[in-house]
This record gives sequence, structure tokens and C-alpha cells, in this order.
Amino acid sequence: MRTVVFDPLLPVPLLIGLAIFALFFLILAVFLRLSGWWLRTLAAIVIFVSLLNPSIREEDRAAVSNFALIVYDQSASNRIAERPEQLEIMEDNLRSEISSLGDNLELREAFVSDGGDDGTQLLESLAELAAELPQDRIAGAILVTDGQVHDADRLEDFPAPVHVLLTGSARDWDRRVVVETAPAFAIVDEETSVSLRIEDLGAAPQSSGFAPLFISVEGEEPLRFDIPIGQSVTLPVTLSRGGVNVFQFSTPEQEGELTERNNQAVVSINGVRDRLRVLLISGEPYPGERTWRNLLKSDSSVDLVHFTILRPPEKQDFVPVFELSLIAFPTQELFMEKVDEFDLIIFDRYRRRGILPAGYFANIARYVHDGGALLIATGSDFAGAESLSRSPLREILPVEPTAHVIERGYRPIISEIGTRHPVTSGLGAHAPGPMTDDGEPGWGRWFRLIETTVTQGQTVMEGPDAAPLLVLDRQGEGRIAVLASDQAWLWSRKFEGGGPQMELLRRLAHWLMKEPELEEEVLRGQGDAGDLLITRQTTDPGIDEVTATSPSGEQSSVRLEEVSPGRWEGRIETSENGVWRLEEGDLTSVAVLGPSQPREFSDPVSTDVVLAPLVGATGGGFLRAEDGTTDLRLVREGRVSAGRGWLGLVDREAYQLRDVRQVALAPGWLMLLLAGTLVVMAWRIEGR
Repeated sequence: MRTVVFDPLLPVPLLIGLAIFALFFLILAVFLRLSGWWLRTLAAIVIFVSLLNPSIREEDRAAVSNFALIVYDQSASNRIAERPEQLEIMEDNLRSEISSLGDNLELREAFVSDGGDDGTQLLESLAELAAELPQDRIAGAILVTDGQVHDADRLEDFPAPVHVLLTGSARDWDRRVVVETAPAFAIVDEETSVSLRIEDLGAAPQSSGFAPLFISVEGEEPLRFDIPIGQSVTLPVTLSRGGVNVFQFSTPEQEGELTERNNQAVVSINGVRDRLRVLLISGEPYPGERTWRNLLKSDSSVDLVHFTILRPPEKQDFVPVFELSLIAFPTQELFMEKVDEFDLIIFDRYRRRGILPAGYFANIARYVHDGGALLIATGSDFAGAESLSRSPLREILPVEPTAHVIERGYRPIISEIGTRHPVTSGLGAHAPGPMTDDGEPGWGRWFRLIETTVTQGQTVMEGPDAAPLLVLDRQGEGRIAVLASDQAWLWSRKFEGGGPQMELLRRLAHWLMKEPELEEEVLRGQGDAGDLLITRQTTDPGIDEVTATSPSGEQSSVRLEEVSPGRWEGRIETSENGVWRLEEGDLTSVAVLGPSQPREFSDPVSTDVVLAPLVGATGGGFLRAEDGTTDLRLVREGRVSAGRGWLGLVDREAYQLRDVRQVALAPGWLMLLLAGTLVVMAWRIEGR
């Protein structure tokens, strides 16, 4: 290819100035009617052209191919209904069309799968594909997708037309559940609210205007409500326990809708207690009384009511009446009217002295059966005639005293079942000193134990000769614990190094108040780096396999391994996002892995709205893949690149420069001779 190029010998501004200067004198010559003005004009032109230094440039060019980029959307939303078949047909059709356009067009392809919680990153893949190629050789890009991409702001422009082949159908529709607002935390036993709606997307058929909504808590039997479609509704929710409460909202799959994956939504609300109300009833004062009080008062969330018997009825010390309290202690109100308002009742070395009538104890027993918590820290009086075991509490006590008190030094030890119970499991790590010769924690000794016979419940700590020291039991909906010693305070005084007294009592109180992390029989599941981690806490030495049901309905059996006493774990690798249901024996649980509604399924209806800005900015077009075939054409740059039933790829006329030769248009001496000749001729004519 030959072209004329200029390489000025002087700066362009100077050349412009010289041209203006010469033009002025030429105009003056015409005005003066000089006969040789035209020769002088020719001489000026020759000189000006010489200063521009023209030359002939000859390039040896070799044509190179253009690149057509195709990105296939293989995400989850593009694998529903008839879309996989459309994708496969389009793949074959596009390859055939590209090959029919000649050898001047090369094909580059990319396949995009799910991006996890980030959704479909289609344009990111297109940008990476284009970055590897020369921008002036890209003929265009074709995206085969349902239009539901989640990185639409990744590309604002492109060096060639971007076309979209939409999979799916214009008749697609889907129904989904959308949670608009839900609290992350809520107070136990106090009403909160969740706002949600059921809406139809796409070309939905006519309906009655209402849809059924099922609400299930922790996988239990769901409740049904009928709510209007497309309208937000606010549902009252009350948490019955602390910890994570999983609420599942679902609506049945309708005939003709795209997928049921977005027909449910899961909300996890962490239940917290506003204030923990504890009633501490102490008998005769002793060094351990302050231990309980300090433990409970150290927690700012605990409201403590402390009732201490300082003056029993038989005490006759002749104290004047005016020196006694003028306000009677409200025993009737506490033990009869408001006992259900307490989260925990503690009897610390209490013995019956006739102050609390039998009806009070019967009411406390009823309180435990109905879901309350009772802790009895015994003293020597528990073995005598004034023992609480001789009150109406007897029916709920898990132990019976033998009337014998062991008073000699011993180290509390964790029983075999206690090593697997969350109240005492791992307490050995809190030992202040090395393990004993028997392999037990090196805790300080206690010197008193009330001998009892266990009638029910679990013995998690033992004293000398395997005597029960700490017994836990469930009664009805409530819980009860009996600590058969009043020597725990020795650990707080660091006697012989002490022991985990605060940790033990904290765990004990929280277990009694049904804190979820201290449940001894529980099945849980949680996400862990894309896997589903299944945890089983139990006091049994062995467990069965766990049956896990995926969000898509596929069941699998998972064998768990014991990672620590009482704690078993198993894992399902690269698990499917959504709501999993776990079952093992009588235990059931639900686990939410990733979003309950994966981003891919939040709106699966095929659409051109998301990619319309990019397609419009690059001059591309939309076609439906359901039409079966696509007509591809090569168009010249600057021409329309999309039309009715066809898509255009731009012929960039790219080439590779192999050689360049440049020759001056005329030698300098020739131009100088020509200019001089013209000037002399003008002078001769004007001289005559």
C-alpha cells in the first residue's frame, strides 16, 4: 500500500508564519499589477512544498484475523427448565456460524459457572477474555445467558458490539418469598415482627390474589396462613428459647413456575434474655454464701433477689420490736404469686424451719415441672430431719439422702458421663496444677459431702468412693441440679491451688436456664468454608449416622467421628447452598448454608433489562435463543451491527505490518532549481 507522507523540515507554526508572509507579498504583487506575480506564486508553492518534505511511503501489509468472543452462562439459574438444551443448541449453532464467515475470524470462548454468593459474574469473564487480545482485532462479543447477571457494572463500554442471546422464554414466570425486614436479635418471650411478601415474577397467570404461606420453627410442623400476593405483610414472632432460632417461610410450588428454590426463605434470629431473674434462698450464713452472691452479681444481666434466714422462729434473743424491720419480707408474693417470673431458684444450705409453708415448696415443684430451673446446694442439714427431701420437693429431687455425711478430704472428680456432659466436659483443663497419680485434675480438696442415693438423672461429678457429688436431671419441662456439698467456696479461696469454681457454677446456672450452647443432646449444622459441618453433642458413648437432606431434596448419610468426649463431627464437602434438614434418631435440626435463597434463584426469569445499557452503548442487539438458530454477519466498521433476526460482527480490517519503504517525492536540489528558475523568469518578465 502506497501513501504520501509529510515530514516538515521546520516547525509547523513557523511554516504557517512563512506561508502568511509569502501570501501577503503575493497579494501586494497582484495589487501593483506586476506581470510576473503568477510565477512568483508558483515559486512560493514550490518552496513551501519542499519545506513540507513530502515522500512516498510503501507498506507491505499482511491481513490478520479478527476475534469473536462468546461467553456461555452455565450458572444455576441457566440450568433450569429448557435452558440447558437451548444453551447446547446455541453452542453448536454459533460455532457453525463463526466457521462459515471465513478464516478471517477466530473464535474465543468462555464458560461461566456459579460465583457462590456473588452470583453470575458474566462480564468479569468477558473482560478477562478481551484483556488477552488486541483491542483493535475484536469483532464483537456474544453472551448466551438468561440475562440474570450480577456484575452489570463491571463493563461500561467495549471496543466492539456486545450481543445477547437470551435463553429461556418470554412466557417464563416464577413465584418467590421475599423477607423484607427481620431482626438479628430478639428478646426471649417478647413479641417481635418479620415483614415479608409473596410475589409473582414474569408472565404469571391469573390467580385468586392469595397464596398459602407455611411457617416452621426449627423444622417443626409448619403453620399455614393465606396472604395476598404482591403485598407486604408483617407477622408477629415470639422466641421461646435463647440462642439461634431458625424460622422457615415457604409457599408451595405452582404448576408452570420456573423453580421452587426461591419458594422459601429462612430467617435466623438470635434469642437473648432481657434480664435473668434469680431467686437465691440462703440458710445459715457461711463462707460460701458470698460465693453465690458474687457469681450472680458479677453478671450485669442478672436481677438477683436474695432471701436469707437470719432469725428463725425458735430464736429468742429479746430484740425490741422497734429495732426489727418495719417491712415484712414478701414471701407470699415471691413464692406463690411471682415465682414463675424467675429464671432460676437456688436453695443454698437451706433447711426447713417452719418459715416457708409446705404450699410454697409444692408451688416451686410445680414451677419446675412447667419449665423452671432449681439448684440445691446442700449442707449437713440435707441429711437430717429438716432436709428439703422431706418437703414437697421430694417428688422432683433426683437424689435421696442416706443421713450420712462424709467429712474427710477428697478431690472432686468428673464422672465418666460427666466427661461428655457440657456442664463438666473440659473442666480438667482449668486445673491449677498437674494431674494426680490417678489421672484426675489437680484441684484443691473439699472436706464435706452429703451422701445420697441417685434415683434418677445423671451424675456428672463424684466424690470419694464414687459418691454422687453433682447430679443433673430434667423434670417435665424444667431442670434441677443437686450439689451434695457446701465446700465449693474453697476453690474461690485458692485452697491447695483452688479449682474452676466460677466456671463450674456459671455452666451449671446456664444449663439450668436452658442456654443452647450447654445442651447435652443437640444436633447442629453450620457452613464452614463452603462445606456443611455437622455437630452432635451427646452423653451417649455412640451415635447413629446422620441423615442430611439437601435443599434440592437429595438425601445422604453422614458418619460422624468423635473429636472430643461427647462431641461428634462430620462434614459434607462443597455443599449446596440453602436449607438443609438433619435427622439422627429422634433429633432433627435445620441448617442454613449460604443464603437461604441463592442469588442465582432470587429472580430466575429471563430478562434483557440488566444488560440493556451495555448492549445499547456498544451497538449490539438482543435475540431469543428459543428461536433455534442465529444468523451472524460480518459488517463494516461504523455500520449497523444488529437487525431483525441477525447479529453483526465488525470486520476491523486488521493487518500486520511486515515492511516499510519511504522515498522522497522529489530531490531537494530539483525543487531548489525549479523555484530558482521560476523566480528568474518572473524577474525577466517584470524587467522588460
